Amino acid sequence: MSVVQAYRFALDLSPAQQRALAAHAGAARMAYNWGLERVKAVLDQRAAERSYGVCEEELTPAIGWSLPALRRSWNAAKDEVAPWWRDYSKEAYNTGLDALARALTNWAASRSGKRCGRRVGFPRFKSRRRSTPSVRFTTGAIRVEPDRQHVVLPRLGRLKLHESARKLARRLEAGTARILSATVRRDGHRWYVSFTCEVERAQRTPARPCATVGVDLGVRHLAVLSTGEPVPNPRQLEAALRKLRRISRGLSRKVAPDRRTRRDASKRWERVRGQLSRVHLRVANLRCDGLHKLTTRLAATYGTIVIEDLNVAGMLRNRRLARRIADAGFAEIRRHLAYKTQWYGSRLMVADRWYPSSKTCSGCGAVRTKLALSERTFTCTPCGLVLDRDVNAARNLAALAATVAGSGPETLNGRGADRKTPLAGLVAVKRLPGTATAGKTGTVPPQGRTSDHALTPAS
Repeated sequence: MSVVQAYRFALDLSPAQQRALAAHAGAARMAYNWGLERVKAVLDQRAAERSYGVCEEELTPAIGWSLPALRRSWNAAKDEVAPWWRDYSKEAYNTGLDALARALTNWAASRSGKRCGRRVGFPRFKSRRRSTPSVRFTTGAIRVEPDRQHVVLPRLGRLKLHESARKLARRLEAGTARILSATVRRDGHRWYVSFTCEVERAQRTPARPCATVGVDLGVRHLAVLSTGEPVPNPRQLEAALRKLRRISRGLSRKVAPDRRTRRDASKRWERVRGQLSRVHLRVANLRCDGLHKLTTRLAATYGTIVIEDLNVAGMLRNRRLARRIADAGFAEIRRHLAYKTQWYGSRLMVADRWYPSSKTCSGCGAVRTKLALSERTFTCTPCGLVLDRDVNAARNLAALAATVAGSGPETLNGRGADRKTPLAGLVAVKRLPGTATAGKTGTVPPQGRTSDHALTPAS
């Protein structure tokens, strides 16, 4: 199985190498800002001409913002706008122009309605202070040295790694991996190199290929499995808040940069800001490590994993829970499971966003009208089931996978994913024979409101 996989390593650089990398990242930022200024000037000119009543045929000619078009424009103007362009790799300028082409394409697609999701705004200019230094190399000498402690990049030469690259080197030597590109990026106080590789992975089978597990994500526990196992929430950000507040108070007392008066930041401000970024980086690394361990264990153990399609953007609007929800990383869990299930031969199923997993009784299938967030114990009046709220939701997710596993009428089960919990006009029906809950009675919404597919395979 051929997959695209990234290998990321920390670098140990000399001051001269750090300056060289920062200069390459600055060249990429300069090319990005140059292209954006050129495109924006033409768009503004055409908008002004339209306001004057100029017909479309007489407007200023539009320019293309695809990567080939931006490259041609840059090659024609680079001797004038950047006479020092020979001092850096051509890949630095290509990095900035490629980022601009992607940003403009996303903006145009979002504006025309071709792109789903939140609306994408017009690209903004990159600042030296606020943007993350980054440069990508796609051609030239890109390799891992035989000692596995150094890498070679175009124009930068031999760079020392902070850790061994033996995992990638073994695959390169065996011929099961091929480097496509290398991206150098600074996060916090350290530079990292990430190799994007085409890797041939062996077909694997999970430890329990016939087992199905439902995963209910939450804040009190990071995840609760249908087996009854709670996964504790480490709350890395909350644990570091005291230190972050102390460093932030010290940062506010230092001389910060001011763009209006063109005042530069003091050395103490730069030093304290570095401390603050290192704390945030440690929190992000600890969170990423915990999520990787959880998702790898699930993908390598169970044949089918069922999760919910959570509206994380809407959940973040709750000011009382926004910080804890962001700290949990729900979207990262789904992203990790999406590709790790392919690696380990398991299957990921995503329940519909409107499926009432918490309000449905996992014993008899009855659906409650209301369930407050403060009610941590689910109590079913018809059958008398008393169960933890999260465990009940996880069991419903696991049962839903078995219900819609087949084809045809099995998908029209009594657990339709409605936008509203049915209140009246419900019809008591018998579960279809052959389903996981055959013989039990339940309720479904009136015909015409039931979702055809409450559960769909993750793409």
